Amino acid sequence: MDEFDCAVIGAGVVGLAVARALAQKGREVIVLEAEGAIGTGTSSRNSEVIHAGIYYPEGSLKARLCVEGKQLLYDYATKRGLPHRRCGKLIVATAPAQVAQLEAIAAKARANGVDDLVLLSREEARAMEPNLECLAALHSPSTGIVDSHALMLSLQGDLEDAGGVVALKSAVVRAECADDAIVLLAQDGTALHCNSVVNAAGLAAPALARRFEGLPASAVPSAHFAKGSYFTLAGRAPFSHLIYPVPEAAGLGVHLTLDLGGQAKFGPDVQWVDSPDDLVVDPKRGDGFYAEVRKYWPALSDGALIPGYAGIRPKISGPGEPARDFLVEGPATHGVPGLVNLFGIESPGLTSSLAIGRHVAALLP
Repeated sequence: MDEFDCAVIGAGVVGLAVARALAQKGREVIVLEAEGAIGTGTSSRNSEVIHAGIYYPEGSLKARLCVEGKQLLYDYATKRGLPHRRCGKLIVATAPAQVAQLEAIAAKARANGVDDLVLLSREEARAMEPNLECLAALHSPSTGIVDSHALMLSLQGDLEDAGGVVALKSAVVRAECADDAIVLLAQDGTALHCNSVVNAAGLAAPALARRFEGLPASAVPSAHFAKGSYFTLAGRAPFSHLIYPVPEAAGLGVHLTLDLGGQAKFGPDVQWVDSPDDLVVDPKRGDGFYAEVRKYWPALSDGALIPGYAGIRPKISGPGEPARDFLVEGPATHGVPGLVNLFGIESPGLTSSLAIGRHVAALLP
């Protein structure tokens, strides 16, 4: 039986950040990834937005790790020369009732330590974005975008420089948990004896955790899959900031984000699905995007939205249920020595990744 000090399951941005943090503490780390490349799941199917930490409940892990992670990520991207831009975001009110909601959003942000939001009148917002239509807006100057693939490659490089390794096509099918070790069993029959294990399998994390013998079933939440489709704008967008409507219950509405080349995309919407593999974009869903986008950009022309890609949010709350916080469960929670499970690491997981890495490393001294 092979032996390793610490195994991280999943080579998405969060798994790589956790593995990097552990390796830089001097741990012997292996990352086990089921696919043939790093970052092929949720990490490759998001908006690549660096979030400010605005919307999350005060005191939540999402709020704390997003605000901490944002600064860590900007500092890291600058130091490593990773493509990124602090482009800023406008949260726009397009109906009278939403104007008061902007004030509430600003108050929530301040409670989270985000104190740079500026409330703008319609005229002030249009001075920044002449093609924008709104009644008022909140300007978030610390929101940005980052090349998530360059980030993951850099994290992998840091991990390997610290002596860690990434093993691709190494799917874990189950585990046996004991007081002195956790034995991971791979699809090919290989067994790996580990002192510590971090389940960072993203969409598959709850299903995988249910196959950990010795882990109480009550410690594993139900998985729910919220699909989000994106549509790409044909031609160049007349905006330099990200544009977000006032948030909806299950997501942040049909918003406009930009990539580092200036290309705009709209989405994601919210569609509850049964399978995390349901990634085909239904062109008909674009029909509903036009009315939503035209609330803040009336000049959007018919036929300008092209089906792009879809991602799945790894939620642990279902339709109609209140959104849940990141769930980071260590030995003090579930009683299994050396095991940390990461559940529900949806947005702002990318922004929070370096902070999550620190947080998990602190749980495994």
